[in-house]
Amino acid sequence: MTPIAHASQILDTMLGYLGFTVQIDQIEGPEGPTLQIHTDDSQQLIGHRGSTMEDIQYLVNRILQRHIDHAPRIRVDIEFYRSMHEDKLLDHARELGDRVRATGKSEMLQPMNSYYRRMIHNIFVDDKEVQSLSLDPNERFKRIQLKRRH
Repeated sequence: MTPIAHASQILDTMLGYLGFTVQIDQIEGPEGPTLQIHTDDSQQLIGHRGSTMEDIQYLVNRILQRHIDHAPRIRVDIEFYRSMHEDKLLDHARELGDRVRATGKSEMLQPMNSYYRRMIHNIFVDDKEVQSLSLDPNERFKRIQLKRRH
């Protein structure tokens, strides 16, 4: 059994015990293996700002790692919530980058986890004018500012 199929089985069993009826699609995409959940109870599984979905993803990956050494990290998405959230976040960061270019003033992003901070960083890694910085390695904030010229 492939890791994504095993993760799908873990997820289906877990949600079944909790009383949810779901359909799970296994997707091999550019972000890696993803389990896309379709259900009538999506808001309940997503939780406030995706917190329940993040917890579900964490549990699935912890259980999978116990069963399969070196299994890839599996993403869990519910009714494309994660995909839409990431698209909005990246669009917002690009808009802030354009604003920084136009005004020369740095802009701050809301606190976010390391995965999203890395996504923001990757947008500007090849940009000749704008960069993103974490103010402190222990902080969850990201600043977008003009690159300093030497």
